[in-house]
Amino acid sequence: MSPAIRCLAGLLTVAGTGAAAQAACPIELAVYGDATSGSEIDFSPTGTSAAVTNSFRLILDNNVVLDGIAMWTDGPTARPHGSLMYKCPTGDATGQELAACTLWEGVVYSADDKGVVGLLPAEGAQAPQSLLFPNLGPSLEMSAAHGGNGFSKVPPDIFTMKGCQE
Repeated sequence: MSPAIRCLAGLLTVAGTGAAAQAACPIELAVYGDATSGSEIDFSPTGTSAAVTNSFRLILDNNVVLDGIAMWTDGPTARPHGSLMYKCPTGDATGQELAACTLWEGVVYSADDKGVVGLLPAEGAQAPQSLLFPNLGPSLEMSAAHGGNGFSKVPPDIFTMKGCQE
């Protein structure tokens, strides 16, 4: 294991306390939070989408809600590619319109209560103790939704499981 992955595992282990309350929660019902900014990630069932493997939303301060999805890439290095979007057009949107409303993109990592790092599981799997969205904070801080009438508290990259929706 590389030093960077060991460091990440250690950080996620520290972030991942209180696992007893989240036993046997499927990822599509999991709720994650961050105590520093008060941000929350709520997963929801994806429905019938063939491409989207996870649906979620990131709730920031000032009632700013970012819509999130994860889609697994193909091939031997398949990964859950996540995107967080803000006020995207509905219906047929161009690639340029989607790029303009996408505030963060990247691989979504997970960690269990022992700090073992993995990838965001698809629906049906047990929710991991922690999630890591690399470079989320800096990406959101540089976005048009930050400041003014948008959100003011920037979340960190690591979220820990708070509970399970019923």
